Amino acid sequence: MNTLLIDKKELKANRAIISGRQFEHLKKVLRVSVGDKIRVGVINDLLGIGIVERFEMDYISLSISPDLPPPKAVPATVILSLPRPKFLKRIMQNLAALGIKEIHVIHCKRVEKSYWNTPHLCLPNIKKDLILGLEQAGDTVIPEVTLHRRFKPFVEDVLPHLMNGREKFLAQPRSEISCPICINQSSVLVIGPEGGFIPYEVNKFKDIGFQAVSIGDRIMKVEVAIPMLISRLYPS
Repeated sequence: MNTLLIDKKELKANRAIISGRQFEHLKKVLRVSVGDKIRVGVINDLLGIGIVERFEMDYISLSISPDLPPPKAVPATVILSLPRPKFLKRIMQNLAALGIKEIHVIHCKRVEKSYWNTPHLCLPNIKKDLILGLEQAGDTVIPEVTLHRRFKPFVEDVLPHLMNGREKFLAQPRSEISCPICINQSSVLVIGPEGGFIPYEVNKFKDIGFQAVSIGDRIMKVEVAIPMLISRLYPS
């Protein structure tokens, strides 16, 4: 945790009570004491400094001075085929840490239908994972996540409204075209399962203007491919 994120509802006169997971981290990992300063942020608002005013058995009281804007967002919308549930938490954390602010999770042929029943996929749990990613990166703005259980209606009815003249990339293993480096405009990036989309799905994306690109001959796990793709398109 590089930044302690605080919900606006927990703030009273620029003071907050920190308990639960965050308290345990401050106590056992950061080992803070009264008077210490820590980096804090208000969710969907500003960053700043928090000063420890009280340290009790099960909570810490902080005074908060938020006055700095969060880091600039990456101007990409990510379309992600639903990964295996055991990887979903880490992928959501990574997307939030990378600065992605709009995520659409979709179904495709190589996604097991049972994956949609995982408790990790409920929006409150996704939000917790996103916050962990933001705490790591020192960001405050929670990405918007939308779930789409049907492939064809998403591609035909929803996706065209997300494009709006932006660059359109389909990450597909062993595509002949390499993913471009350092583009200067916003984009829509589609990331499929580790084996890639089936030909029918690839053609549906291509029919509406997506270009299939790859990051080399090796087929990466989704959680590895995502930061590689984002870092190529938008190097910091």
